[in-house]
Amino acid sequence: MSQLQLHNDDEGGNLLRQVDWFTIILYLLLVVAGAVSIYAATYDFDKASMFDMAEFSGKQFVWAGLSIIIGFSLLLIDRRLYEAYAYPIYGVMIMLLIVTIFVAPDIKGSHSWLVFGPVSLQPAEFAKFATALALAKLFGTYGFQLNSTRNYAIAITIIVLPILCIILERETGSALVYTSLVFVLYREGMSGFVLFAALCAIVYFVVVLKFAAMTIMGIPLGMFVAFIIVMVLIVAMLLFYCRSFFLWRNVTLGYVVSGLLAWALIRWAGVSINGYVFFGVVIGVSLIYLAWGMLHDDMRKVAFTLVFAVLSIIFMFMVNFAFNNILEPHQQMRIKVTLGIEQDLRGAGYNVNQSKIAIGSGGLLGKGFLNGTQTKLKYVPEQHTDFIFCTIGEEKGFVGSVIVLVAFLMLILRIITLAERQQTTFGRVYAYCVASYLIFHLAINIGMVIGLCPVIGIPLPFFSYGGSSLWGFTFLLFILLRIDADRRAYGSW
Repeated sequence: MSQLQLHNDDEGGNLLRQVDWFTIILYLLLVVAGAVSIYAATYDFDKASMFDMAEFSGKQFVWAGLSIIIGFSLLLIDRRLYEAYAYPIYGVMIMLLIVTIFVAPDIKGSHSWLVFGPVSLQPAEFAKFATALALAKLFGTYGFQLNSTRNYAIAITIIVLPILCIILERETGSALVYTSLVFVLYREGMSGFVLFAALCAIVYFVVVLKFAAMTIMGIPLGMFVAFIIVMVLIVAMLLFYCRSFFLWRNVTLGYVVSGLLAWALIRWAGVSINGYVFFGVVIGVSLIYLAWGMLHDDMRKVAFTLVFAVLSIIFMFMVNFAFNNILEPHQQMRIKVTLGIEQDLRGAGYNVNQSKIAIGSGGLLGKGFLNGTQTKLKYVPEQHTDFIFCTIGEEKGFVGSVIVLVAFLMLILRIITLAERQQTTFGRVYAYCVASYLIFHLAINIGMVIGLCPVIGIPLPFFSYGGSSLWGFTFLLFILLRIDADRRAYGSW
């Protein structure tokens, strides 16, 4: 027997021993459970075969079988090739996304699917693993750290390019998935303040829109509450960042005195005070005071607070403009329904309302396999795709839903465990990309189904019907498993 054959046999044996079989078992269980759930969601009494190729379930089993073949094939590729060809793979996928913009047919207003006869593929799903590889390659470059504007710009560009292409395909939901990679940047050294600022932006957006109909002091209640939030955050940031006790104390005292004076004028003197004028004067004076404080305290930190306050106010005034001029009418309605501003139970809110009815009707233990009345009567449109979870809730109840969510949680925690045991930055960053994608998909999809998030077309991994999503996550997961299997051999490569 030749030395090469001995080497190959030894490598194959090591791969079988080193690959993380726990993750593979979880993957297989989720894929099979997903195909069975699609059968339950599309079950027809006249065509009861689960493997009928004319039905969605039969097609999904074919996608699942091919996914398993693809997954184990990916395990046979040398780990070093994924790192060596990360940038070329990313470049090819970006080019494919650009081509898709121009050649893809219009399917429900989106130009994101490439049609090959009876088969349709969505490049945005495959661009996920390519983007993850490119980002991991970047961070794995010798000496690379998020310590300069240039490095930040390169990392953000890798993330933003597929987002722009997918938005041009009019597939906003898929584009938003890539924003989850900000958590990878945070893990690799990005300031946590970026996540805090993003959270503040979401709060401003929701508050301004949610309470736009009511007024106080002549301005919308949403703007009034948002101004109060900004004032509180200014004090909190000064307290957290700055050494000077007098700085944050004086700002707080100024807010309290101004509020009491305004209340007294309105209550006892009957003076009409315009809210914009009031907050403009009060916050404006505090900002001038902060500018003065830069000369007496830590200039950088006070300036940081000052810039945050100014940008917050600018963002608040841009919310309504952006909402009314950038978002499409159907997107506006979905957000309004989610925030409870409008009901529209026969329009934009129909899917979510029927989904909540289906999940609620399942009770503790569910109605049983193939016994879901909401499912059988087709009350929930597209139930086999984005709303597949309501089938689980109706047929398996609260207990079954929890079991599915626990399985996803186990998979995510396992991926994070794999990430932390990697010997290279490339492996660690790639693993966190996979975890970020999964967390975003799971959170948004479940949030859509139960009415906590707007309906934006995010599939449930391994469960929603379709080969592109299933293959995309198979690529993501099995490339990670191959990288992890070789973590010791190439730890110093």
